[in-house]
Amino acid sequence: MATAMALRLFGRRTSIAARGFSSSCETEKAAKDGKPINLFSAINQALHIALDTDPRAYVFGEDVRFGGVFRCTTGLADRFGRSRVFNTPLCEQGIVGFAIGLAAMGNRAIAEIQFADYIYPAFDQIVNEAAKFRYRSGNEFNCGGLTIRTPYGAVGHGGHYHSQSPESFFCHVPGLKVVIPRSPQQAKGLLLSCIRDPNPSIFFEPKWLYRLAVEEVPEHDYMLPLSEAEVIRQGSDITLVGWGAQLSVLEQACVEAAKEGISCELIDLRTLIPWDKETVEASVRKTGKLLISHEAPVTGGFGAEISASIAESCFLRLEAPVARICGLDTPFPLVYEQFYMPTKNKILDAIKATVNY
Repeated sequence: MATAMALRLFGRRTSIAARGFSSSCETEKAAKDGKPINLFSAINQALHIALDTDPRAYVFGEDVRFGGVFRCTTGLADRFGRSRVFNTPLCEQGIVGFAIGLAAMGNRAIAEIQFADYIYPAFDQIVNEAAKFRYRSGNEFNCGGLTIRTPYGAVGHGGHYHSQSPESFFCHVPGLKVVIPRSPQQAKGLLLSCIRDPNPSIFFEPKWLYRLAVEEVPEHDYMLPLSEAEVIRQGSDITLVGWGAQLSVLEQACVEAAKEGISCELIDLRTLIPWDKETVEASVRKTGKLLISHEAPVTGGFGAEISASIAESCFLRLEAPVARICGLDTPFPLVYEQFYMPTKNKILDAIKATVNY
């Protein structure tokens, strides 16, 4: 009962918030020729475009041929053939190892790890091979055509094996790009940018939003810039930073805070590595206060890196300690997920405490 209630509540906030999310100039302009679709359909569009525009592009992973668990690859094998869209054995290390070799030969390898929770068997291939390929050869060879797609984060009923947010593990590794979209429009543009970027990328897709987030998405081919944060909401009292599905929760908190006279500036980081320090620093110098929120556990989460960096660069402008509202330092629970998650009310309480510090 509690889980079902949480699903209804989370679903309501996600679908409502996502529709009004993409506020950047490039996406507003691009959306004029778009139509409303959900996030997994936007991913599917991006993959169709990637395969259609580059004959060197391949999509593979567990069950991708029939569409995958979340149907992101539906129709690809029928259109582009089983030699370019194909299933792999249930072996994450093998999937990524094969992808590295494919990319090293000048191809666009788009590998799917079915759940981010199961990316760990491939950790050695990603960290010790993909990330270091260019560096160890003095740029004589590389695997820059590698993109790893994987669903991450809470889903409402996934428990400790299907709801984790492991992004911070990979943010520690030079040579990788880590990207997390917040909405369908962002997902399509950012995924195409990752696929075409000359560096290996990990693209974490917020599984909670696959069907719940709906907005107008251009049907044509477009890309959004990597390593550029976006200011979603202008404000003067406090800066809020997040990424992925957490942006809709932060947006709700901003709306509630505004009712109490608190003006929040909301930033979507979009790319975690390399992250856009300049945009966050400029905002904090204006507001004097910072709150960071993510689903991953608070200890060692990427919010800690942002906090440390801003404390160093904006020390004389900070008027309160940096606040972090994140997941708990426990395995991801099932029955008690609503207590684990960084919710609107937790964030709102932290906003008021920080502003009134």
